Amino acid sequence: MDCPSSPAAVPVAVLADRRVLGALSSRDFGALFAAVNASGVSFNKIAEACGLKPERVSRLARGDGEVTSLPVIERIADGLRIPGALLGLAERPWESGPSSTVNGDDPMKRRMILRSALAAGLASAGMSALSETRRVVDMTLTGSTADIGLWESAAEQYGFGYHGQPPAERLADLAADFHSMGSLLDLPLTVPDRTRLCRATAQLAGMTAIVLHDLGDRSESTAWFRTAGRAAEESGDRVLHAWVLARHAMVPLHLGAPQAAADIAEKARATAGERPSAAAALAAVVAARAHALLHRPGKAHAALADADRFSSGLAGEQRADTWFGYCEEKHHIHLSQALTHLGETRRAFASQERALELCSPSSRMAPALLRLDRALCLSKEGEVEGACGTAAGVLRGLPSEHRRGLTLIRAKEVYRSVPSQQRRLVVVRDLGDMLRAA
Repeated sequence: MDCPSSPAAVPVAVLADRRVLGALSSRDFGALFAAVNASGVSFNKIAEACGLKPERVSRLARGDGEVTSLPVIERIADGLRIPGALLGLAERPWESGPSSTVNGDDPMKRRMILRSALAAGLASAGMSALSETRRVVDMTLTGSTADIGLWESAAEQYGFGYHGQPPAERLADLAADFHSMGSLLDLPLTVPDRTRLCRATAQLAGMTAIVLHDLGDRSESTAWFRTAGRAAEESGDRVLHAWVLARHAMVPLHLGAPQAAADIAEKARATAGERPSAAAALAAVVAARAHALLHRPGKAHAALADADRFSSGLAGEQRADTWFGYCEEKHHIHLSQALTHLGETRRAFASQERALELCSPSSRMAPALLRLDRALCLSKEGEVEGACGTAAGVLRGLPSEHRRGLTLIRAKEVYRSVPSQQRRLVVVRDLGDMLRAA
């Protein structure tokens, strides 16, 4: 809003009242509307200022209903001139600038609101207001408003993978944090801080894309990988950009488009360069898998040799068991897939066994995918009943939230590998029924 005042602005005495501050802290807009109305502002004026229907405002004031939509909460803050910090929001546009006021505010009134909130012991209202004050000073001192370290730490923690958490729950956590962090990109930042923020953005967006991919949502996963790629490119971190591209290549790889996967993976290899890194190793092994599916054994083996070379030179965090690292377990998981599709089942079995030995006890997805690879190898060797029995056993052993996305794709691959004349076998029909039910 352009004007510094509002006809429905909450009087400062009301805004400083302990009960109103408590209502703001818990986003109890019904109690807020009742207090503003009691101060002499009609429900019609409140409704007009907030873009709500008068009957909804009066209904809320009577304790009927709640407001949870962020756009509506922001409209209420702007319409009633409530400082963003008191509602857990960023500073509102009308709070900034030398001519801005809050409810005709002056320093004494600001002091009154802040003192009341802190004296009331309301952490989310009082401390938020105090934090907002500190944030303004920080912006003056450094030109930056963001605690970049918080998001770098969040990205690092998410990078350790699922650890038994269902993918849908991990997605919800990532989405909530990404939403909170994303708003910082609109703030004035120093060049080093924007670079750091773009890097954290790329990491969080990339991990969100990984979870979406594991859940089987191809279009959303692709869109998030593109966002991650743009952020990584802006950060100037070529290794991170290569990692995003390599992970992105796995979407078409798993969903039946190996040529598209090969194109993205080769771009990732070019971006990573010849220096050993987790991203370079991942890009090479994903390219090998794509070339194996395209029946290009020469290119696949050359890429596998590069993956071996890069992975052998890794140390520290580059070799860590995280989404950003490239550990021995991860190497064998990818080798299993490449060798399976190259028809080198004996070597594939060896990689599967080694990867299963290295899997964390809390891991669900990796062991399931490895056993589904084993089932596909068995099918390629003509052991159809063993293959379908193994695949069905994997699906039965997984909780419902894991029987979707990538695990279903791999199980379907096993089923499709069965020759048509053997589809009548009981164990094959059982697997088909399970896949149709899923």
